[in-house]
Amino acid sequence: MTQPIDLASALASFSEAWSPRIVTTVNDYDIRLARFAGEHVWHVHTDTDEFFLVLDGSIDIGLREDGGERTVTLRRGEVFVVPRGVFHKPSSSAGAAVLLVEPSGTLSVGDEHDEVPANVDTTTGHPLPSRVPA
Repeated sequence: MTQPIDLASALASFSEAWSPRIVTTVNDYDIRLARFAGEHVWHVHTDTDEFFLVLDGSIDIGLREDGGERTVTLRRGEVFVVPRGVFHKPSSSAGAAVLLVEPSGTLSVGDEHDEVPANVDTTTGHPLPSRVPA
């Protein structure tokens, strides 16, 4: 990356939910933007935490831990880290824009997951279009 990237322009460059775009890379970590709409899939990253920052809207993250389930709700400007080894399921009933931080190459549906619905892209992230204005 040799030029600043405007996150609003980057978000405007795609509309697909559950199909993250790689904005940049810091050391061995991808900074990804994603649109959330509806439900993702229960999944787990066995070797890495997952960082969520809600840029717009709100999201729910279902968590399976300590033998039970709970839900964390994040609104615009709030962050949350799902620890490695915790099954989780992001969702957003009204839609949201989210910034994610994960090691490069991390699969969007984790290392283990339930059946992936057709609305969820199984990917390690897509590049942004080459010309996103700052």
